[in-house]
Amino acid sequence: MLQNIGIPGLILILVIALIIFGPSKLPEIGRAFGSTLKEFKKATNDLVNGDKKDSDNEEDDKKLHAVESAKTKTGS
Repeated sequence: MLQNIGIPGLILILVIALIIFGPSKLPEIGRAFGSTLKEFKKATNDLVNGDKKDSDNEEDDKKLHAVESAKTKTGS
């Protein structure tokens, strides 16, 4: 849907935003939108990478438990 906007559509959106919010508010809105997008990307990456780290930790815990069980059985 956003691929079909084009340059004239973007210009129209910017003109409407300028009329509604005024020139003094547009930089603030842009900064707020940018920081929100940055936080969203960071949270998404943390969720994706965090799931991988959690599964890796679970596998490591299972291996460690197996080694400790083997040590207990052999008396080492």
